[in-house]
Amino acid sequence: QVQLVESGGGLVQAGGSLRLSCAASERTDSMGWFRQAPGKEREFVAAINWNGRITYYADSVKGRFTISRDIAKNSMYLQMNSLKPEDTAVYFCASTGAVGVPSRPGEYDYWGQGTQVTVSS
Repeated sequence: QVQLVESGGGLVQAGGSLRLSCAASERTDSMGWFRQAPGKEREFVAAINWNGRITYYADSVKGRFTISRDIAKNSMYLQMNSLKPEDTAVYFCASTGAVGVPSRPGEYDYWGQGTQVTVSS
């Protein structure tokens, strides 16, 4: 069973940046970031395929967030720039054996515990 641990969340002012990290206990295939705000459903943020060459973003973060991974370190990252108050949520990393860049939570097999990101206005 793959274990995923997120880090890097925190409090930042609007317009600021944060970098989230996700450490996996073993090599994984496709991975993704999701987020969940209070009272809302978990939503897709970004995904990356097994070798990092294919990425996919939600329209709401395209151009502001960058997903990447370091295969040698079994790690994935999310660089978040130009943060907005509406980006406030708990951010989760997830992994899957599916091919490509899945965007639905049900397509992922393993999940981290999440890290809180709060953007103040």
